[in-house]
Amino acid sequence: MAIIDTHQHFWKYDPVNYSWINDEMQVIRKDFLPGDLAVVLKENKVQGCVAVQADQTETETDWLLELAAKNDFIKGVVGWVDLRSSNIEERLQHYQQFSKLKGFRHVLQGEEPSFMLQKDFLNGISKLNQFGFAYDILIFPQHLEAALQLAKQFPQQRFVVDHVAKPTIKDGKIDEWKAGMQQLAQHNHVYCKISGMVTEADWKTWTADQLKPYIDVVVESFGNDRIMFGSDWPVCLVASSYNKWLETVQHYFASFSLEDQQKVFSSNAIKFYQL
Repeated sequence: MAIIDTHQHFWKYDPVNYSWINDEMQVIRKDFLPGDLAVVLKENKVQGCVAVQADQTETETDWLLELAAKNDFIKGVVGWVDLRSSNIEERLQHYQQFSKLKGFRHVLQGEEPSFMLQKDFLNGISKLNQFGFAYDILIFPQHLEAALQLAKQFPQQRFVVDHVAKPTIKDGKIDEWKAGMQQLAQHNHVYCKISGMVTEADWKTWTADQLKPYIDVVVESFGNDRIMFGSDWPVCLVASSYNKWLETVQHYFASFSLEDQQKVFSSNAIKFYQL
């Protein structure tokens, strides 16, 4: 069965640009490049991946596109562009020439929820669809209400929630997050990545059983046609090996039909990102 990893990052480690990598994350305070990932994907029989921005600059977007041009296994790039810019249309037109650029993302989890509802940001989002770009929503549970308002305004825009909106799995909190996810999932143009969960749990003691109620909510809310697997490599390495996380998700879906497993592990990604 084909596997596409819909969420991973590359970086040349720099303590200023990647200041979010704190002292507890020593294991990822180094460079992570295509050569490193290629080995991991091969070991895990993963056919390709989508490289997602980690630094909010067009310089990084251009670098990711260079890497994608040189490495066939990078099937798509989710970059960054300043959606609030007055010349956003011009920038999107520029990026349309790169066939592997599939969408954009802003680190909304680092902003107030109101950020994504301000006029200039909404203007940027309103332009994405005409250029064929998707949008990755990176948020915490407290942003879910604003994300719902965002999604409602653009019914033609493809959105995907990264990392199941980062519920506080470590504390076992689920109710408010669940209600927010259920509401967001009612909109058919919104997808969800089953990714980034182990880093929201206790890094040393998490179990598949602890993650299961959260995956249940996502599957029941979004259905098998709008969910997709992502590793969040190398960030996941602070709490899990690539192999362990992939096996956890595979085990969860093992009782599903082969057709539904194929959707989760590759065909939904191909459809959403137009790979």
